[in-house]
Amino acid sequence: MPVITCIDDLKRLHKRRTPKMFYDYAESGSWTEQTFRENTSDFEKIRLRQRVAVDMSNRTLASKMIGQDVAMPVALAPVGLTGMQRADGEIKAARAAEAFGVPFTLSTMSICSIEDVAEHTSRPFWFQLYTMKDQDYLRRLIQRAKDAKCSALVITLDLQILGQRHKDLKNGLSAPPKLTPAVMADLATKWTWGLEMLATKRRSFGNIVGHAQGVTDPSSLFSWTAEQFDPQLDWKKIEEIKELWGGKVILKGILDPEDAKMAAKVGCDAILVSNHGGRQLDGAISTIRALDPILQAVGGEVEVHLDSGIRSGQDVLKALAMGASGTFIGRSFIYGLGANGEDGVRSALEIIAKEMDISMALCGKRDINEVDRDCLQIPEGFSGQWQG
Repeated sequence: MPVITCIDDLKRLHKRRTPKMFYDYAESGSWTEQTFRENTSDFEKIRLRQRVAVDMSNRTLASKMIGQDVAMPVALAPVGLTGMQRADGEIKAARAAEAFGVPFTLSTMSICSIEDVAEHTSRPFWFQLYTMKDQDYLRRLIQRAKDAKCSALVITLDLQILGQRHKDLKNGLSAPPKLTPAVMADLATKWTWGLEMLATKRRSFGNIVGHAQGVTDPSSLFSWTAEQFDPQLDWKKIEEIKELWGGKVILKGILDPEDAKMAAKVGCDAILVSNHGGRQLDGAISTIRALDPILQAVGGEVEVHLDSGIRSGQDVLKALAMGASGTFIGRSFIYGLGANGEDGVRSALEIIAKEMDISMALCGKRDINEVDRDCLQIPEGFSGQWQG
């Protein structure tokens, strides 16, 4: 195993060890991928402010997200098809998150089911919900999350219709993969992945197959899914889902201050500033640029978290210093999972924690909860140069 020093090291191993269609699924955005690229490049425009001759001892990254104690203000984001990056991927990622002391969020479009993850973990995890037209399925899905003792519902708002991801179409993305000549040639070089996948029974969407009416196999699954995302989702429906859930709610996919105000109005516990990792509206601004206007819009009424573009502990530090109270990582932990399974997810979390800890200290802070804009040098007009 090579020496791992940063998230990019895990990314290179992920690409080497995971079938192309699943690596591309994680490492892609919609259309031209402008937003996908700027999610990361805009973090690079913000500078950290170095301070010296300060006491750097007794540092802590411990914090809270929606009232839950966390080892650092980082949650694992919901990522579809995680169990295709590595066999039983959602279980492995959830275990790593639990051992580290941060939240894990299971996607509706996971390979391992809600029940699978609950059976293999000992602490409550969060569940991400896509709103579907099939109301009976939606209600039963929410009840399954309740029965599994999930401690928060993360409702995704920005996938009423699916953005086009060119790589997925060209690769013929499916779970399990269709064994075309190109796929078989690729799998021939991914023996570890293939052997682990053969050893598991979890190879399709565990929250859907056998639970949604008429969905019994991959072919019926994809026709059902294509028709099920709810284009009529509105704030009234969000309130109804919130009432049906009855617990803590995070609204994911907020990128505009007016939407942030509405999210706060319906009474959620946190909003997640997110553009779906650049996988939906290409040409939208990055989340780190969107953060400040959203913070001003909600005025502290609700916790504001951020995802999309975080690839380091320095990125987390910048988001927190800008005013976010928590962050989510998706691709960063997926790289670790694809590189080395559960140990790889743990490595990703350790890398981010170490980078955050050292950078915080060199900015003159000892407690992550005391990090503020004093730690940053932000380009003039960074968040406010847009009209309209």
